[in-house]
Amino acid sequence: MRALPGLPVSARAEALRILCRVEVDAAYADILLDRALSRRGLAVRDRALTTELVYGTLRWQRRLDWHLARVSRRPLAELDPWVRNTLRLTAYQLLLLDRIPARAAVHEAVELAKRLGHPGVAEFVNATLRALARGGREMPAPLPEDPVAALAVRASFPDWLAARWVARYGFAEAEALLAALNDRAPLTLRVNPLKADPETVRRALAGEGIEARPCRFAPDGLVAAGVPALDRLPALRAGWCVVQDEASILVGHLLAPEPGEVVADVCAAPGTKTTHLAGLMADRGRLLAFDPHPGRLRRVQEACRRLGVSSVECLEGEVARLAPAYPAACHRVLVDAPCSNLGVLRRNPDAKWRCRGDDLPALQARQRAILEAAAMMVRPGGVLVYATCSLEPEENEGVVEPFLAAHPTFAPAPPPPGFPAACLDASGALRMLPHRHGSDGFTAVRLRRRG
Repeated sequence: MRALPGLPVSARAEALRILCRVEVDAAYADILLDRALSRRGLAVRDRALTTELVYGTLRWQRRLDWHLARVSRRPLAELDPWVRNTLRLTAYQLLLLDRIPARAAVHEAVELAKRLGHPGVAEFVNATLRALARGGREMPAPLPEDPVAALAVRASFPDWLAARWVARYGFAEAEALLAALNDRAPLTLRVNPLKADPETVRRALAGEGIEARPCRFAPDGLVAAGVPALDRLPALRAGWCVVQDEASILVGHLLAPEPGEVVADVCAAPGTKTTHLAGLMADRGRLLAFDPHPGRLRRVQEACRRLGVSSVECLEGEVARLAPAYPAACHRVLVDAPCSNLGVLRRNPDAKWRCRGDDLPALQARQRAILEAAAMMVRPGGVLVYATCSLEPEENEGVVEPFLAAHPTFAPAPPPPGFPAACLDASGALRMLPHRHGSDGFTAVRLRRRG
């Protein structure tokens, strides 16, 4: 994709760059945002607006396109990506945000179009957006006759994903799940016990004018409101806490490592769960952190330094290559498997446009291979937790059940004492659902190797 030269340093220009990269290059929005916000000279307010525009536009992309298709004199698919995404991010401001005047949003879009295209493009953008603003915020008719397809348009999801969730959960619950995944995710902090406790962190945040309350289920989690900018939060900079969703925190508690044990995290980057395990172990013992990518492994090392963790050994390589060097060596092993990310769409809305239903078998094959390799590291009597940030059976039951059938020395194990029963399904697996638990969507299964 061309680099879109000549754009000003502004929230809308930066959002446009990122949206075009996501669409054209299949780049990841969160990575692009992190890079852009650390590199560009944006004010705090503009950084927040850039983030809102990127995630909001991606979250509601299909619904925005439905609105735009009714007023555009050209099919959206025929437009250059930068024109299409200029229309989308402005439509998001017009239809779903309340604090940006319509005149200002349209003016900024036209100015961007003047910089990037010829006068005719700017005129087209102006006419389309003014017609959109006149049309109001109600969903334009007609919606698809099929109720599931209509739901997918209203909730801005691919048809295949809405259909599979309606088939699994029923219409009403699927609708609630889609709505929850469109919510802005709260800022959840996991307290680092090596440096602080929840009450100390809560008081420190209050001193910064930030209200924090305990998480519903995770004992070391806080939900914070009114945070102006993460990089200006002293408690984060000091390593007293780290950003981590409540469902992700509970995965560490399901493994429940103890001080002095040998533990492995075989898909460790960026280190959020790794450092949680180290904290639960009081940083005493040996914690092996595997990752095949040197750059991502450096993020684990950086997280350990920031949080004061010294028990982690970072090892570069795939688990299939590294695991044979540690046969039956670990008391506990965590497999936080790479997955579709369909449970974390609140934070990564681009995943719903990137993933296809036929991607799941390939993901499943990789997940099975990782679980097989990790299992050889578990000693008799040891615990293995397999987790994904996905709700899809192909990535969870479809991986664990064949593994158990092939490995009779492993069996499902009950959660540790005190684990919140409200977060477990009928089989005893951790099953966090955004519309029920107010968290990201996660699945995790605890297994034990017989002695």
